[in-house]
Amino acid sequence: MTDAVINPSALPTTRIQDGPSPSAARQPLPLPTVPTPRVGTAVYGLAAVDCRGRVADRAVFGALRWVAGTPLAISVTHGVLLISTDPSGVFGMTSQGHLRLPAPVRKCCSLSPGERVFLAAYPDRGVLLVHPPTVLDTLLAQTHATLLGGDPA
Repeated sequence: MTDAVINPSALPTTRIQDGPSPSAARQPLPLPTVPTPRVGTAVYGLAAVDCRGRVADRAVFGALRWVAGTPLAISVTHGVLLISTDPSGVFGMTSQGHLRLPAPVRKCCSLSPGERVFLAAYPDRGVLLVHPPTVLDTLLAQTHATLLGGDPA
């Protein structure tokens, strides 16, 4: 039996490189956008209105330094409750640390038990703004429509 002779293959004279050449300019990696630091002093919260018209949020009321018996005045402007300390105020914080919204105020703002309200406290002014869901719908309609690609609801 005769063995076949295999001729050796010629190797290429230039070297094949994997990937880009080291002399190619490298592009920098994209950097994430850093959000602008918050400068406001408002403290926000979300609370449910219970069957007695009470709302509670320790962070919000703590920032305002409102404790049981703090005299408060409540007014309604553009559907938003504006609550502030007032020495002659007839409303106040309960001994459990709740804010009780009187029935006429809840009726004026169409607030029912179980609904959530958005709380915005401004400690430097001693003011709390309570935004019912209907007001939030109005305030956010255009932004949400833009984000969701449609018309305001």
